[in-house]
Amino acid sequence: MNDNILLVEEEDSIVTLTLNRPEVMNCLNFALLHALRDQIESLRFRTDVRVIIITAAGEKAFCAGADLKERRELSPVQVKEYIFTIRNLFTSIEQLNKPVIAAVNGAAFGGGTELALASDIRIASKNASMGLTETRLAIIPGAGGTQRLPRLVGRGKAKELMFTGRRVDAEEALRINLVNQVCELKDLLDECKKMAAMICETGPVAIEQVKYAINYGLETDINTGLAIESNAYWVTIPTEDRLEGLAAFREKRKPVYKGK
Repeated sequence: MNDNILLVEEEDSIVTLTLNRPEVMNCLNFALLHALRDQIESLRFRTDVRVIIITAAGEKAFCAGADLKERRELSPVQVKEYIFTIRNLFTSIEQLNKPVIAAVNGAAFGGGTELALASDIRIASKNASMGLTETRLAIIPGAGGTQRLPRLVGRGKAKELMFTGRRVDAEEALRINLVNQVCELKDLLDECKKMAAMICETGPVAIEQVKYAINYGLETDINTGLAIESNAYWVTIPTEDRLEGLAAFREKRKPVYKGK
């Protein structure tokens, strides 16, 4: 196993996780899935970490999906284990109590697009291309793509893209709301870190609760969603951070939030 299969960098409360298999377009084998899973779970309870950026090594590919060379050697039971592992990993990323930004630095197909979909915010380089291409291999997306893509771009567009297995370039991805922003490749990480820095200026408890309210509220009717929002708001009321925000506003200074 390559010990450097996933690179980890920490700076100013921002952790950058870099998929590091550029020689195979950063495709996802069991080892990389396990490494990413372990990092995500280790970050969940770290109060000093505010934002996670997920990107990949090289300039050509964010992630080309599953490692098909490894897949050819797997038994049907092992394929089921792989799908179970990747689906649970991406769900844990989606439900992580911190914002996750996907820095899509090139090709993102199949599981690569699904990894981006599980993130909260997607920023793509101009050379990026994305797509759920699994039907061209006579399978279907298995890591949440059939559920997350239509929620992001709409049912009709999602069906079109999955029925055809068509890839979209960065500009089309932006136009259909698949990504939030497009920039030059050389500026990609800086743009992601700039957004992460803005998030770091906000209240940690508030961010956790707004992510919770959006993720779970959108899966319900409006009245249930409003109740979820209300309960999430109540969590912020007794916090020290809320009082600090009011004090900083009154004193015309930047607040210093502690996540308490």
